[in-house]
Amino acid sequence: MQAFRDAVERRDLGALIALLSEEVLFRSPAVHTPYQGRDQVKPLLRAVCQVLQDLRYTRQIGAPHSRDHALVFRGRIGDCALEGCDFIHVDEQGLIDELYVMIRPLSALMTLAEAIKHQLAQDASEARPEQTAA
Repeated sequence: MQAFRDAVERRDLGALIALLSEEVLFRSPAVHTPYQGRDQVKPLLRAVCQVLQDLRYTRQIGAPHSRDHALVFRGRIGDCALEGCDFIHVDEQGLIDELYVMIRPLSALMTLAEAIKHQLAQDASEARPEQTAA
């Protein structure tokens, strides 16, 4: 889990995505329906890296060679402090095949969810090719 922790704390999206299985299942603290697969998870993790500030892990739970881990973290979104936990399961190849996140307090989760929604919309807008008038 050290590689995951390092990638998140460095905001290294490429390294983070490389740790995920192709069929990773991501459960967000803000939406009911899970995200399935790298292609769905990557934009979300990119947005999280862009809006979550001062993220640092404070505790790691799980034996080094276990397939289940929990990483407790603190961070902020603007002036709103938050804390949470990443629950991680790895497959037989050592890739993350399940990741779910819990965040508290509710006010911080709501602030984070709104910031991520805005960032995803902005990223999608920037990804669209410019339309030019004929």
